Amino acid sequence: MEPKQLKQTIDLTEKVVIVTGGAMGIGFGIAYRLAEAGASVVIADMNKKVADESVIKLLAKGWKASAVAVDVSNAEQVKSLIDAAVNTFGSVDILVNNAGVYPNIPMLDLQEKDFDRILSINLKGVFLTTQAVSKQMIKQGNGGKIINITSIDALHPSMVGLATYDASKHGLWGFTKNIALELAPHKIWVNAVAPGGINTPGTGVDTVSKEMEEQMKPFLAKIPMHRMGKPDDIGKAVLFLASDLSSYMTGSQIVVDGGFLLA
Repeated sequence: MEPKQLKQTIDLTEKVVIVTGGAMGIGFGIAYRLAEAGASVVIADMNKKVADESVIKLLAKGWKASAVAVDVSNAEQVKSLIDAAVNTFGSVDILVNNAGVYPNIPMLDLQEKDFDRILSINLKGVFLTTQAVSKQMIKQGNGGKIINITSIDALHPSMVGLATYDASKHGLWGFTKNIALELAPHKIWVNAVAPGGINTPGTGVDTVSKEMEEQMKPFLAKIPMHRMGKPDDIGKAVLFLASDLSSYMTGSQIVVDGGFLLA
């Protein structure tokens, strides 16, 4: 049998995608590539104003998109998100769990409320969206794709101050593997992308001062590619997992770090 043509393999036309934390940075890099591939993209973000602005950018390209304000740690808001996606575009076929926070607070200084907030968004939020979307996918009967944005910090300890963030990402990688087994009978494939250092508004390095350049030198020196990643580097990896290019993958994690973990 002849394999599909490449353009058919990456074609996401008629697919509906939810990208949490999709208004800016890595999330928008992901939303952009999936919309370009033909998907109808729902940008789900706490910042509705920025989400609306991002949707306008996609619509200006002639692509399909909408915005929904959501706190992924709130079950009722997650349910409303799924309802909005189905009511607007008719289904949910792909979920990208990208929303996350990473306040830098040493463990000895960490307040219980900070610990709860990090795990509530980074881990509980993924559980809530995954459970709700999985039920919708099973109801639809056509399978689906779930892609979790973990981190290289799911594979090694990062810097002091990110212990709880590391715990959330180690947990997310474990969650990914387990639900890949649980959802496989329903033809729902679950994979992850683990970014390294990425230039985003969240990292504060979109515009780098001389002082920050000096601070970044030790980190950059460990990257064989000698550069930070771009949101589009993650967007392209997610497109691979969202499309038929990854048709024989579930329970896998793609590391996109410029080679940092080799150091």
